[in-house]
Amino acid sequence: MYIDASGEGLGAALHQVQIVNDKPVEGPICFISRKIKPTEARYGESQMECLCLVWALDKLNYFLEGCVFEVITDFTAVKSLLNMKTPNRHMLRWKIAIQEYRGNMTFSHKEGNIHKNADKLSRWPFPNDIDNPAYVPGEVSPQIPIEGMSVTDLNTNFFGEVRHSYTQDNNCSISCQLLNKYCKDSSLIHALDEVWKKSHDEGILYLLD
Repeated sequence: MYIDASGEGLGAALHQVQIVNDKPVEGPICFISRKIKPTEARYGESQMECLCLVWALDKLNYFLEGCVFEVITDFTAVKSLLNMKTPNRHMLRWKIAIQEYRGNMTFSHKEGNIHKNADKLSRWPFPNDIDNPAYVPGEVSPQIPIEGMSVTDLNTNFFGEVRHSYTQDNNCSISCQLLNKYCKDSSLIHALDEVWKKSHDEGILYLLD
């Protein structure tokens, strides 16, 4: 599988070696490409090449799953994605996405001036629309969906018990004394939002983390 990314798009060419007249001959299976999205245009070179790898593996999965194959790229750093120690948010998501290919996938470097099939695909890509088989509809949401929610009603005495507990804990007791000693400026209290002002008046201590 040949891959390449450019400032215009992503390209991948899948080939298979077959025996013809007792000689190994490399023949094409398919070619895919797509234009990059506006958010992807901000990626650096390393991120673009890694994005191209993940995209190509996803789109050509039905050819590659369960097979031993070689990834040929003109950017040597792309193979470090599998073993990256401190990936950023995008890289971590991509690293996880390609773990299923670990052990079946090897990497080879090919100079850009002879890496012509994938290079041309990335520089003259197909539009990223629904008519393109390599179409990507949108970004994967980094948010984790809520699977369940639990709501608890607090007893009316709860906050009174919290205030009382401040006197029972040495650290909280000292913190309250320090706050009462040094925070006498009424203008600061009046500057608080109503919810915070109410909490201050009720003597409820908050620790923001």
